[in-house]
Amino acid sequence: MPSTPRAPKAFPWSGSHYVGIDENGMGPRLGPLIVTSVLARADAERGAKIAATKPSRAFAERIGDSKKLFAGGDSTLGEAWARAIAARSAPAGTTSAPRAPAALLEALALDSDATLRAPCPSHHADLCWASDGEAFAASAEAVAGCAKDLERLAARGLDVLGVRVAIVCTRKLNDAVEAGLSRFDVDLHTMERLALAARADAGEDVYAFCGKVGGFDFYGDRFGPLGGRLHTVLCEGRARSEYQLPGVGRLAFLRDADDTHLIVGLASLVGKWARDHLMRRVVRWHRAHVPDAPDASGYHDPVSSRFIEATSLVRKKLRVDPRCFERTSIGKKEAALAGT
Repeated sequence: MPSTPRAPKAFPWSGSHYVGIDENGMGPRLGPLIVTSVLARADAERGAKIAATKPSRAFAERIGDSKKLFAGGDSTLGEAWARAIAARSAPAGTTSAPRAPAALLEALALDSDATLRAPCPSHHADLCWASDGEAFAASAEAVAGCAKDLERLAARGLDVLGVRVAIVCTRKLNDAVEAGLSRFDVDLHTMERLALAARADAGEDVYAFCGKVGGFDFYGDRFGPLGGRLHTVLCEGRARSEYQLPGVGRLAFLRDADDTHLIVGLASLVGKWARDHLMRRVVRWHRAHVPDAPDASGYHDPVSSRFIEATSLVRKKLRVDPRCFERTSIGKKEAALAGT
């Protein structure tokens, strides 16, 4: 009989800061790619174990893989987590938490508003950034429940310090593909940026748990922001690929990380809300011109196809840059990298 495969080896780590990083929106036709990180400090071995294992029964109803916890596309739980973490991590002296989605996104965004808007054609910058009429959907009770969970996690040794959201718009994704990069490269490079930002925020090396990128098993040669840095390969395989980088810490790319690592599950939830919220802006902009356009998710589904068709004439009339609307076809190269 063939031997049972061994579980990926866990390597000793003496640091106290952990990061969970995950992407939302890798495969859709429309809307941004979102990559989110959650930074936490573990005060004891118990806290480190909580960060790196599946949520216990006490937290499983509110933390985990966003695809499993969000029924019917409802991402209000992710909003509640974003608001609770933002309030907990607000600078000393801040009088109140963000009171509207736009302010919350600005507080969490890795990049400045000016940087995010820089690629936008001036005549339709509001396609992605108009925030008129937006309001929070999560109830005060839901936010309070997440805040209570954060207190419980801290009491058990894992103090969640903050969350960052990296927004890669459709235009930037298409520009990257035209430059010879795949979406998976963009995802990886954005994860690297978030890991470096977490290292700066922590003030010491961090242990970053990342969702696996596409079909990659070998990451070193594909690093972008970390390219050229000395790194040690700890392991590389289908389930886990892990690297040690002096001055940064450790990056582990894990299969199903959002389901098996609590801190990655948190990142997945917040990222799902951010992507859904930004996609709703795209739909709202088009509905201002085509009121009966369907409420599209942006994924490869019949509703999104109908949305694209229903809004084609107005986009032509208003000179919407195609690179800002629909993603370049994934193509054979990316399909091969994805293992599809």
